[in-house]
Amino acid sequence: MNSAFSTLDWMIFASYFLLLALTSVILSQSKVKNTRDYFVGGNAVPMFAVAISVLATSQSAATFLGGPEYAYTKDLTFLGFYFSAFLAIVFVAKVLIPRFYAIEAITVYELLEKRYGVSAKRQAGVMFLIGRLFASGARLYIGALAISMILFLDITPLHVAIAIAILMLGALSYAYFGGVKSVIFSDIIQAITYIGAGVVVLIYLYFSLNTDFATILNTLHAEHKLKLIDWSLSGGFSVWALLGGWLLLNIAAYGLDQDMTQRALSCKNTKEAQKSLMMSIYLTIPVAILFLFIGLLLYLFYQHPELSNLHTSVIQKFEGEKITIFMYYILHEMPSGMRGLVTVGAVAAALSSSNSVLGAMSSVLIEDLYKPWKLKQGVVDEIYFVKAGRKAVLFFAVALSFMAMLSYYWQRYTDLPLLSFALGVMAFAYTGLLGVYAAAIFTNRGNAKRVPFALLGGFLTVLFLQPYVFGDALSALFGFKLGFAWQILAGTIVSFGIMVSKKDKK
Repeated sequence: MNSAFSTLDWMIFASYFLLLALTSVILSQSKVKNTRDYFVGGNAVPMFAVAISVLATSQSAATFLGGPEYAYTKDLTFLGFYFSAFLAIVFVAKVLIPRFYAIEAITVYELLEKRYGVSAKRQAGVMFLIGRLFASGARLYIGALAISMILFLDITPLHVAIAIAILMLGALSYAYFGGVKSVIFSDIIQAITYIGAGVVVLIYLYFSLNTDFATILNTLHAEHKLKLIDWSLSGGFSVWALLGGWLLLNIAAYGLDQDMTQRALSCKNTKEAQKSLMMSIYLTIPVAILFLFIGLLLYLFYQHPELSNLHTSVIQKFEGEKITIFMYYILHEMPSGMRGLVTVGAVAAALSSSNSVLGAMSSVLIEDLYKPWKLKQGVVDEIYFVKAGRKAVLFFAVALSFMAMLSYYWQRYTDLPLLSFALGVMAFAYTGLLGVYAAAIFTNRGNAKRVPFALLGGFLTVLFLQPYVFGDALSALFGFKLGFAWQILAGTIVSFGIMVSKKDKK
C-alpha cells in the first residue's frame, strides 16, 4: 500500500478547501428575504445551473466508487439504469412538474395537500424526512469511509468521524447562509471537480496499459465486458427490472424526493424546469459512462497482467472491510498528486449530495410541518421562518452525522455492497410515496385517512422483503431471489392498493 499523503497531495487538498471557503463566502452574499428565496431561490435560478446541480446531486461517493466496481465485476448493463432514469425524467417533466408550478409549490408534498388535505402533506413530509435521513446518512458514511481510508490509511471510528465532520462543515458552508441558490452554484464546482478527477484517472489508466485501443476493445468484447442489455428475469439491471422497479425508483428520485426536485422548483417557470431536468440526464449519461469505463480499464489492469506488467493478487479488503476496486487502486497504485486529486473528487461527489439534502430536509420541516403550525398562532414574519430554516439546516447536519456513524457500525453486521447499501435504504420511503401520488394523480380514489396506511404499507413491504427479515425464505419458496427492483415494485403496488382498495362515499 502507498504511504500517506505526500506534500503535493496535501497542497491539492488544501487548495480545494480554500476554493470551497472562498466560494462559500461569495455565494452566501445573496439577499434572502423570505423562505421562497431560501428554499427555491426566488424561482430565479438559471436553467443550466439547475441542470448541473441535478447531475451533481444524483451522484455521490457511492456512485463515484460503485460505478467502476460494477463494470469491473460485471459489465455495462448498469447503463440501463440511466436509460430508466431518462424515461422517468420524461414522466416527471410532463406529468409532475406542471402540477408543482401550477400551485407555486416550494415542496413537492404540497401537491398532496391540494388532493387529500394538510395531514397528507405532513405525513408524506415525515416519510421523506425518515427515508432521507437513512439514505443520506448512508451516503455520507460511504464518502467519509473513503476519505478516512485515503487520508489516514485506516477506518477507525475517530478518523471516520473526522471525515464526516469535514464533509458536513463543507456542506454547511453553502447551505446555511445562501440557501438553495448557493447550493446550486456550488454544485457546479463539485461537478467539475469530480468529473475532472475521473477524466484524469481514465487517461492515466489508459496510458498505464501497454497496448492500443483496438486491443482493449477486443479483449473486453471477448470477455463479455461490453454487454449492454440483460434480458434475464433475475438480473439486477435486466430490461424487466429497468422498466419496473428501477423506473419507479427514478420517478420517485427525480419527482417525489424534495432533495432532487427542489432544484427544478427553483427555475423561473414550468418550461425552464422541464428543460433543466432533460438537460441533467443528457449530462449524467456521459458521466456514468466515464466511471464505468474506469472500471473496465481497472479490470484490464488487474486481470490482464500482460497489459499492465503488474503481477500481484488483488484482495479487496481494508482492515476487514470490503472495498471497491477503485478504492483499492487509489490506495495501492495511485501516484503522488493524483491521489490528492482523486481525494478531492471523492469529497466533491460526497459534498454535492450532502449540501443539497440539508436544504431539502429543512424546507420540508419548515414549509410542510412548522410554518403552517406557527401561522395558526399568528406568526407571519418571513425572516423568522428563514432563521428557523437555518436552525433546521444545523439540526439535520447533526442528525445526518449521527446516522452516518450509525451506518459505520450497521454495515459491519451485513454483507451488503456499498452501492446497494446506499440505494437500498431509499426504497423504504419511496414505495409509499409512489403509491400515494399514483392514486392522487391518476384516480379519484383515496382519502386523507388512508395516506398514513399506504405510506406505512409500502415501507413495511420492502422491510419484510429484506434478506434479514423474510426475503431469504421467500426467495427459497419461489425459487429465485426477489431483487431490489422487484421489492420497489411490490411496495408500490401494496401502497397503491391501499389507497384505491375501496371507493369513497360521496
